[in-house]
Order: sequence, then C-alpha cells, then structure tokens
Amino acid sequence: MCRGAIRIYCDIWAGNQSTGSSSSSSSSSSSCSSSSSSNSSSRNSSNSSSSSSNSSSCSSGKFTKTSSILSNVFVTKIKLSTSTQSTSSEEMVPSSPSPPPPPRVYKPCFVCQDKSSGYHYGVSSCEGCKGFFRRSIQKNMVYTCHRDKNCQINKVTRNRCQYCRLQKCFEVGMSKEAVRNDRNKKKKEVKEEVVVPESYELSGELEELVNKVSKAHKETFPSLCQLGKYTTNSSADQRVQLDLGLWDKFSELSTKCIIKIVEFAKRLPGFTTLTIADQITLLKSACLDILMLRICTRYTPEQDTMTFSDGLTLNRTQMHNAGFGPLTDLVFAFAGQLLPLEMDDTETGLLSAICLICGDRQDLEEPQKVDRLQEPLLEALKIYTRRRRPNKPHMFPRMLMKVTDLRGISTKGAERAITLKTEIPGPMPPLIREMLENPEAFEDSSDSGESSTPTPPVLWCGPGLAPFG
Repeated sequence: MCRGAIRIYCDIWAGNQSTGSSSSSSSSSSSCSSSSSSNSSSRNSSNSSSSSSNSSSCSSGKFTKTSSILSNVFVTKIKLSTSTQSTSSEEMVPSSPSPPPPPRVYKPCFVCQDKSSGYHYGVSSCEGCKGFFRRSIQKNMVYTCHRDKNCQINKVTRNRCQYCRLQKCFEVGMSKEAVRNDRNKKKKEVKEEVVVPESYELSGELEELVNKVSKAHKETFPSLCQLGKYTTNSSADQRVQLDLGLWDKFSELSTKCIIKIVEFAKRLPGFTTLTIADQITLLKSACLDILMLRICTRYTPEQDTMTFSDGLTLNRTQMHNAGFGPLTDLVFAFAGQLLPLEMDDTETGLLSAICLICGDRQDLEEPQKVDRLQEPLLEALKIYTRRRRPNKPHMFPRMLMKVTDLRGISTKGAERAITLKTEIPGPMPPLIREMLENPEAFEDSSDSGESSTPTPPVLWCGPGLAPFG
C-alpha cells in the first residue's frame, strides 16, 4: 500500500514540476558543455566524472522534493482525520443515566396474608410465619388443635392455633429440607450478630388504650403485694377427692372473681359496643381463661402456693382438694411457665383483654367487629413489651402463645366441672355453672337430677352489676 501511494504522489509531483525539471536539466547540460569546451583535450576522464556527479545531484534533488511532498500529504491527512474525529466526538451527546429499578414487591404471605418480606423455604412469607416454621421444624414441635383442625389462619388469628398454622405452612409449600439446609449453612458460617435495640413508641391513641386497660385490670384485680396473706391447715398434707370446707371457700372466692372479670370486660374500650349476645358469648368463652391467668400470676414458687383475691393462700395439695383435682398440676406448671416472662400488671391486663376479645369464638354475631377491636390490643401489647424489654423481642410472641395454653387448660377445666358435679353434695353455684355452661359440659345434667332448663343469665347482671349496653 505504501509503494502504491509513493508512486501516485511521485506522478503528481512529476506533472506539477515538469517546467522546473526542464530548466534544471538545461542548466546542467550547459554547465557540462562549457566545461567540456574549455578542457576538451586534457580532462576527458574528469569530464565523465563531472557528468556523473551532476546527474547524481539532479536525482538527489528529485528524491528530496518527493519526500517533502509525501510528508506534507501525510501530515495533512492526519490533521484531517484528527479534526474529523474531534468533530464527531463533540457531536456525541452523553446518554442520561438509567433510572433505578423499582422496589421489588412480593405477593402477600401465603400462610397468613400479612405483608411478605420475601421468599422463605420455598414460598412468599412474612417474618412471623418464617420464624414460626423454622422453630417448629428445628425443635420438632408437636402441636394440638383444640377445635376441628380447620382453624382460619390470617394475620390476626395466626397465633391462636399453632397446629393449624403449621399445617397451613405445609399446605402452601414450605419445605422442611430448606430449613435443614439453612441450619447446616449457618453452622458452617458462624457469625456474631450485634443486636441493635429497636425503638418502639406508642401512638397517642395506643397509649390511651394501654392506660385504660391497665387501670381496668388493676382496679378489678389487686396485686399480690396488696394482699394480706392468710393460710388454712385444712387438708394441707394429703390429697383427698374433695375437701368440702375448701370447696365452699373456693367456690365463694371464684364467684367474686367472676364478677370482677365482668367489671373488667365492661371497662375495656369498645366492648360494650358489641351486641349483648356477643358480649355474653365472649365472656362465657374466656372467663375461665382469665380466671386461670389471674390466679397463676399470684403464684409463689418458693412456697409452691397460690393466693386468692382475699389473701387466702393454698398449697398444691390444698388446691387439689379444693376442687381442682387432676387439673392441679397442669395449673401449677402453667404458673411456673409465666415466671420467666416477668409480666407486669399492664401486660397481664392486655393479655386478658386479648383472651376476651377474640373473633374466633363460636356463635358470634359479628366476628369481624370483634377482630377489629382486638387488633389495637395486639399492637399495643407488642409495642409495650418491646419498649419494656428492648433486647428481648421474643417476649411478645411467647406471651401470645400463652393464650393457646390457657385455652387448653380451660378445656380441661370444663371436663373437670363435669366430674365435680358428682362430687359436691349440692348444685353448682350459679355463676360458676353459667361460666362453664356449654352443651358438651352439661348435656347430661338431667342424669344428676338437675333441671335441664337453662339458668337465667345471672353472670351478666350479677350482684352489684348493671346490665350491659
């Protein structure tokens, strides 16, 4: 390519410089002729040498001009090329940066329909259901359902039945193997996690709700330190089927406690806006739950005793003989499980309210309205417990699990009431009977000689209580 370019540029130069070439040639010839005529005889050889030198000088001049032209052409071409590139670069418009991708939106939690935090163990799920499934698999938990094993699971009811919640996890596709693999991976990569306490603040509305519930609880249930304890020596050392003296005292105190629970319910925000039928349904369903929760918060582990509202303190054997029977050890075990939670009066009151206002009770006329009343109670308890214990976020779910445990104890309590009817000499006290009254518990009441006619609703208009509404 280089040789072809040189040839072309030489041809161009030759055409443009033809006149100059002729002049140079004539001048050379003239010079040679003059030299030859003056020294024709003596310098023949010098003449020949001079001619060769002149010829060489002409050729050298021609090559120098050719090189100069080529150099100018190449320089011009490079400048043009550089100018073109510069112009092209100036004409280029820088592209604007691409917008950031939109935030990733996941489908709602497949288990409870709450807001999903991503895909965990194979399905879109929230943090609560992810943690529940992981703990259940890692600890090989075995749950039981106290109903028909078809409980509705949503973000409000998910903590009420662990059995049905776990079954729902499996139904939507959560994988056991994914939990095991995740556990093995964490064992290989052990990292210390620094727990940063989160800040939890109650809104003005929730703060007011907490204050009202706490006040209602404290004014209907004095704390252990406010009571003047007293004991009795009645059947304190040996378990018997039933100590009638203790039963009379226990039934009297239980009746007073039930009246206080009704007062507590009527003072809860929104409770009296429910229909009368729903108020009665909720109280009959939850009264034994709250009664058990209250008495278990007055447990003294050092003496293994429980204290009632008037200060009467009974040990485990006396509780058995007073009417608890085979239910005794279950109640004391539950009381021991409450101790690590270190619940204060406000938390006990909120948990009692959550037990009471619960939309999954049978025969409710407006279950959705009941659920709406329960939601702020759940939120208030969550924020209050985490604010009180910023480094123990697990305390809130552990408290909610106690609601399920209380229901199990209440079911056993209803069964105990059936056998207790055959042990006491007279009829069951009206308030206690009404609290436990349900078709399963009292369907064979006619067999014991009692009338099958339902008792009037004394519980709802008991001594010192105004009717609801």
